[in-house]
Amino acid sequence: MHRLRFAPSPTGYLHVGSARTALFNWLFVRHYGGQFLLRIEDTDKARSTEASTHGIYEGLEWLGLQWDEDVVHQGANLPQHQADARLLLERGAAYRCFCTPDEIDARRREAEAAGEAFKYDRRCDRLPADEVARRVASGMPFAVRFRVPDGETSWDDVVHGVITFPNKDIEDFVVLRSDATPVYNMAVVSDDIAMQITLVMRGDDHISNTPKQIMLYDALGAALPQFAHLPMIHGVDGKKLSKRHGAMAVGDYRHMGILPQAMLNFLALLGWSPGNDIEVMTVPQMIELFSTDGLSKKAAIFDPKKLEWMNGQHLSLLANETLLPLVQAALVDAGLATREQLEGRRDWLLTLIELLKVRSRTIDDIVRQAIPYLAERVSYDPEAVAKQWKDRVGTVDLLSSVRNTLAAVDTWEPPVMEEALRLQAEQRGVGAGKLFQPLRVALTGLTVSAGIFDVLALLGRDRALARIDDAVKFLRT
Repeated sequence: MHRLRFAPSPTGYLHVGSARTALFNWLFVRHYGGQFLLRIEDTDKARSTEASTHGIYEGLEWLGLQWDEDVVHQGANLPQHQADARLLLERGAAYRCFCTPDEIDARRREAEAAGEAFKYDRRCDRLPADEVARRVASGMPFAVRFRVPDGETSWDDVVHGVITFPNKDIEDFVVLRSDATPVYNMAVVSDDIAMQITLVMRGDDHISNTPKQIMLYDALGAALPQFAHLPMIHGVDGKKLSKRHGAMAVGDYRHMGILPQAMLNFLALLGWSPGNDIEVMTVPQMIELFSTDGLSKKAAIFDPKKLEWMNGQHLSLLANETLLPLVQAALVDAGLATREQLEGRRDWLLTLIELLKVRSRTIDDIVRQAIPYLAERVSYDPEAVAKQWKDRVGTVDLLSSVRNTLAAVDTWEPPVMEEALRLQAEQRGVGAGKLFQPLRVALTGLTVSAGIFDVLALLGRDRALARIDDAVKFLRT
């Protein structure tokens, strides 16, 4: 059975690259069968925070990437890490190193001054056994170093194919520090063995860690998992994704009005292709289409514009009822209405959503477009005024005439209002647009909106006529 894990460090929030790694692990087990496990790598006590751990949970839950077993906290596994390090000593795969960090630094500087690459010279591995015992008995601090064997280390990577490292390029690395805490590679291997991980899927910045981890598996006599190293994510400038490319934490996109299913769809295409030029997918479709054959070796490009486009696609696919709670919460957060006010106008809000979602890419777009329908008064866009209300006297006459026509209609229904205004345009000898555009600015303050008769219907007779009155007053002053 497949067992995959996502293992973030709680030293910051759930970022885009980490979320993509979590998604690929999750899609793998949902497609091929197995368990998706979550491990919080909180051994860095100085930088790990409760807030970051909570942010990781929140981000995964928002995306719907539910894990299958209890969360593992790496910091709680210290006794197992130390036991595995002792096992390496007992088996002769590791040795005690009494060199202090200052001594190592001094030797590194000497090597650099001589223009040589520094590599630990195994001097502590050459100490006689009785001398090692004497130093340990005297309480002298020591780290535990892994003895790198001769030869080379290879594995068949699911993404990159066969990767080989000459062991001579890898120095004897520390597995346990002098304070008996494990280094990253030791803790990871110890945990992955204990969790019975069968495939380690992670970013390809971890490729250089893999030969060391494979050596540790072999020395501990444990079954080796498969490895899959995913391509890095770059910004549109081709550089490694960082904070300069805009929002980085998944939660930031949530607050920008991005839908979780759109975020998942977008992230899935960063390093994976379902084939057949398919782009827009629901989560069940992603699970069905996922295959390791579609994983790419090339760096993926994170394009915020593509994410917005993708979000727009998913927004238009969603039922108005599904969007209702999201839009309602966003309108309340924006201070445009109270929850009670919106709940009292449920059908009206559903109609508004239907009208606005086709012109929106995010929930925030819907909120921005909803302002004219919820605000007491509108502010006029200067460009709209300059373009549509150039002739102030003529516009006052036109809007006053439109107001009288609308005030006289029997029923406040789009077809009735349209017939009345088109007849008025005909009588004036102008195209209907000459009436509709100045009216649009009066009602919304903008040059672009939903269809003018839908706008009138949603505003209602009293508010629409009051808006025209406000526009006339504005133009007269």
